Amino acid sequence: MYHYLRNRRNQRHFPLPFIENFLPTKHCNWPFSTFTVQTPNANPNLEAVPSNFHAHSPQRPNLLSTHNLTSTHPAAPSLDKSPPFDQNTLNDTISSNKIITSYIRSGDLSSALRVFGNMTVKTTVTWNAMLAGYSRKPGKLTEAQKLFDQIPEKDTVSYNIMLAGYVQNSDMETVWSFFNSMPSKDIASWNTMISGFAQKGAMAKARELFLAMPEKNGVTWSAMISGYVECGALELAEEFFEFAAVKSVVAWTAMISGYMKFGKIEKAERLFKEMPVKNLVTWNAMIAGYVENCRAEDGLKIFRIMLRYGIRPNHSSLSSVLLGCSELSALQLGKQVHQLVCKSSLRDDTTACTSLISMYCKCGVLDDAWKLFLETKSKDIVSWNAMISGYAQHGAGEKALHLFEEMRGEGIKPDWITFVAVLLACNHAGLVDIGVRYFDSMVKDYGVEPRPDHYTCMVDLLGRAGKLVEAVDLIKKMPFKPHSAIFGTLLGACRIHKNLELAEFAAQNLLNLDPQSAAGYVQLANVYAATNKWDHVARVRCSMKDNKVVKTPGYSWIEIKNTVHEFRSGDRVHPELASIHEKLNELEKKMKLAGYVPDLESALHDVGEEQKEQLLLWHSEKLAIAFGLIAVPYGTPIRVFKNLRVCGDCHRAIKYISAIERREIIVRDTVRFHHFMGGCCSCGDYW
Repeated sequence: MYHYLRNRRNQRHFPLPFIENFLPTKHCNWPFSTFTVQTPNANPNLEAVPSNFHAHSPQRPNLLSTHNLTSTHPAAPSLDKSPPFDQNTLNDTISSNKIITSYIRSGDLSSALRVFGNMTVKTTVTWNAMLAGYSRKPGKLTEAQKLFDQIPEKDTVSYNIMLAGYVQNSDMETVWSFFNSMPSKDIASWNTMISGFAQKGAMAKARELFLAMPEKNGVTWSAMISGYVECGALELAEEFFEFAAVKSVVAWTAMISGYMKFGKIEKAERLFKEMPVKNLVTWNAMIAGYVENCRAEDGLKIFRIMLRYGIRPNHSSLSSVLLGCSELSALQLGKQVHQLVCKSSLRDDTTACTSLISMYCKCGVLDDAWKLFLETKSKDIVSWNAMISGYAQHGAGEKALHLFEEMRGEGIKPDWITFVAVLLACNHAGLVDIGVRYFDSMVKDYGVEPRPDHYTCMVDLLGRAGKLVEAVDLIKKMPFKPHSAIFGTLLGACRIHKNLELAEFAAQNLLNLDPQSAAGYVQLANVYAATNKWDHVARVRCSMKDNKVVKTPGYSWIEIKNTVHEFRSGDRVHPELASIHEKLNELEKKMKLAGYVPDLESALHDVGEEQKEQLLLWHSEKLAIAFGLIAVPYGTPIRVFKNLRVCGDCHRAIKYISAIERREIIVRDTVRFHHFMGGCCSCGDYW
């Protein structure tokens, strides 16, 4: 391969380095279909069944008479009773061919077979259409083989359709044997083979065929590039992309997906800007890539740009956008996406409805999620899991468990994700004994092997309940090596219960597994601070500095009129800061009159009490809530989101604020949702 590519390099008449300035981009205003390794076809922009088989068949019509079909499989044609050929017969045959192709594309193989059986004259195109219908349908390979053997005059298209059927439904040894038996091969034949090996991850064999292939086209290069991307061999994909004689939109998109997959966002952005033509899959790759790389805001921005170009989103686009809305808690955009779904063919799609349910749950609108869940006509296990998880995240443990039992009553078998949600529900509701019973029943009653996520939930369940020794015993009994999240969870429980000995044990194990874990250092420092061991706090902070570990800064945000307002503790940049401080000072006086006493243990700095109170008053969630009280109309819930766990003082203060202002305040932190109303929180102070 190296020599092949080196020879191509010597034939170039233009410089190799990428152009510094981005080229103008052409945008097409309609959705495209694209080639994928999973569906190897000669032309990636055509359906598996070509709309006009004449374009690929021999020029002569090959008109053949057959008996009508009365059995499930086509009977062998009778060539001895061919009726006289005339124009009417040809027109009838062409019309029937179109009907068969239409039925096959819609997945109605039975109707296509009835038309096929009633035809008095069949061309090779007719046989190929039926063959494509059988070969592309899972579990119909045997019928496809029988039909293939009965075709009177097979052409290259016949062999290619059968070859593609073998690739999709058989092992590659069988495929290889059939390929070698073909009397003639065209580019489509070679592309199908290369795509098949790439699909199986056998890139060495795919490359061998690539080098032996007498003539290559854009599909060939795309298959190799896509295959290497899927296998994780990004450097080889880059090499092929650089030297590709024809760079199709599929090749460009595959490289963008590969760069995003490996976190090379800048390279993906550069290719996206350089692309001469983009299709819907390209835009989807960028949107999904941003969201998967924790840059959901950029993903939503590029989605809006895509809409402005008039490109209609599909299920993949909307799923990525809804995930981005969930991460950013961008409820307004999520509602707009919901409207798009309702106006599209996806309104009854189970996956689209499930994505919407998850979005509403993660944006804190549990009632809308439940309403949509009830309206979903066909619920699968993912739908049930999304709703159970939603109740669990919002602390509605009993509702989550009731829904789990209802799911079982519907005959749907729970999977490992279901039990993560169930254990999470028990955890947030403090249902320790019930959680232990569900954990024990996973293998015994449902055949679900516990995974690290289940053990993490159990350690959290036991730890929050103060059963720290039992939590440590469970960690020691795990059938696999504990991961860092296990000890991080234990450390968090130690902070709640101020257990220094176990906190140091958990922190040491956590930092051994993940030396750069800022959470490990911070949680341990918090335990020391809560017990006024400020010399130990200083030592931990020095250790962080020596190891170049940077603490994730805490911030909160609130969405108002499609604009996200972000606040950091002690914020000094928001344009409404003066009004926010005035509101907070007013609230502080009213709260203290109502009995509020600042929780100084939540101020993790060795400073005076008055300064600690000021630091607490300017915590990011309080700033966001104060702004919400100013900007959000009365009667509308105030929804605030935080990237870290809400502190104890803020939790106490927000209860007072909800009663004083008579407002519903919903706060989501990294652990769960808190619904504050009338001086109470939905968590019951168990969090």
